[in-house]
Amino acid sequence: MTAYALAHLHPQPPLHDDVFVYMRRIQATLDPFGGRFLVHGSVPEVVEGPLDGMYVLIEFPDTDKARNWYESDAYQAILPMRTDNMKGTAVLLPGVPENYDPAATAAALHAAQNT
Repeated sequence: MTAYALAHLHPQPPLHDDVFVYMRRIQATLDPFGGRFLVHGSVPEVVEGPLDGMYVLIEFPDTDKARNWYESDAYQAILPMRTDNMKGTAVLLPGVPENYDPAATAAALHAAQNT
């Protein structure tokens, strides 16, 4: 099942040179794990609620590959270039299976809540 790495970042200009080094090197850390950018540095069009910052969304074939990428020596070597110079939050998210039915999920959650 597809998984995602999602980062909500808060860059403060001017960006430190290390951030640019990180950006130049990150793809090489993703390649062995099948990671690919879906969103990189996008400022969202907010349609509900307050939100600031920018987003990065990376797709992986599965959660294990996403976790293994994040924990890899190659990624950990460049990670401080971003985290030391830019505030933010990063998470790994499992996707939903093909033919996912949100109504079935709602029914199961509702039943569990009422027991």
